Amino acid sequence: MRFAGNVIWFVLGGWFIALVWLLGAAVFALTIIGLPLTRAAIEMARLSAWPFGKEVVHVRDLDRKQLSAGTAATGTIGFVFNLLWAVSFGIVLFLSYLVAGVLNCLTIIGIPFGLQSFKLAGLSFWPVGRRVVAVEVARMVRDEKAADLLARYRRA
Repeated sequence: MRFAGNVIWFVLGGWFIALVWLLGAAVFALTIIGLPLTRAAIEMARLSAWPFGKEVVHVRDLDRKQLSAGTAATGTIGFVFNLLWAVSFGIVLFLSYLVAGVLNCLTIIGIPFGLQSFKLAGLSFWPVGRRVVAVEVARMVRDEKAADLLARYRRA
């Protein structure tokens, strides 16, 4: 199902929205300080082209680093870049995904594609600090995070 969904998605417009992400990546790559946005945009372009079987997780959930001066600084810088992205390419991508999601959900067959569009719409504003991983990896990350949270509750 993943392969068929990805092929249909790609043919019916996934390639176009991925190109918009890559255009944003190219624009921000021209400015040296925009390189964090470039990496994030390339990750999201990959997800936009082939969304089925993939999910996005926060980088801190993957590397499991705790709050420190270094992670706080990178988080602040990421926040600033996310704001920059949101006011430039983020709004265009959000609206594109939103329109595609509504149009896809008009038919029963299109509902899975509409749900993917809505997922991508939410991610289009805040791409820095996110990594595209397989669904299975995302599930393991969520399970580990839940186990850590449960252990913390039990200690308290």
